Amino acid sequence: MSIEALIENYGLLAIFLGAAFEGETAAFLGGVVAHRDLLTYWSASLAATAGSFAGDQFWFFAGRYAARWPLVRRLMEKPALARATRLLEKYPTGFILAFRFLVGLRTISPVVIGTTRISTGKFVVLNALAALVWGQLFTALGYLFGHGIQQTLGHLPLHRHLLIAVAAAAFVAAAVLVFRKMKPSAGHL
Repeated sequence: MSIEALIENYGLLAIFLGAAFEGETAAFLGGVVAHRDLLTYWSASLAATAGSFAGDQFWFFAGRYAARWPLVRRLMEKPALARATRLLEKYPTGFILAFRFLVGLRTISPVVIGTTRISTGKFVVLNALAALVWGQLFTALGYLFGHGIQQTLGHLPLHRHLLIAVAAAAFVAAAVLVFRKMKPSAGHL
């Protein structure tokens, strides 16, 4: 089975699961394969949106109902917990809308939110809105990146196109991590 056939058959599921458990790279690659017309843009972006929403709902409910699970306890011991808690206390609605865009706070944030008195209904609505924006944004970036590769290098075989996209996403992720490590810690945000 060719890579194109695999993407056509399982691509939406891969984008959904990737967006739920990994995040931006899956949505970005969804945009790249949509540019290649293996999936429609709207199906890829909605799969990314749904995956992001489902993953964050899972972590919210883990914080709300499964705080004793070893995985949840390990997450609650992370240094990012204090930062997420401070932001949530200061800007509850804004934080719920923005946490998926904050590096290092994506997984811990819905767990922390689940441990608060913020209602499930409020979180579901705000999470859905934020996931919709996030899914469209990162899928669109992948689509535009795919267009840029094609304009620059011509129509590449799909496996090379995907390798360039993965390398670019890895480079951006590494640059963000390096930037975070270099940023002085002044005890505040």
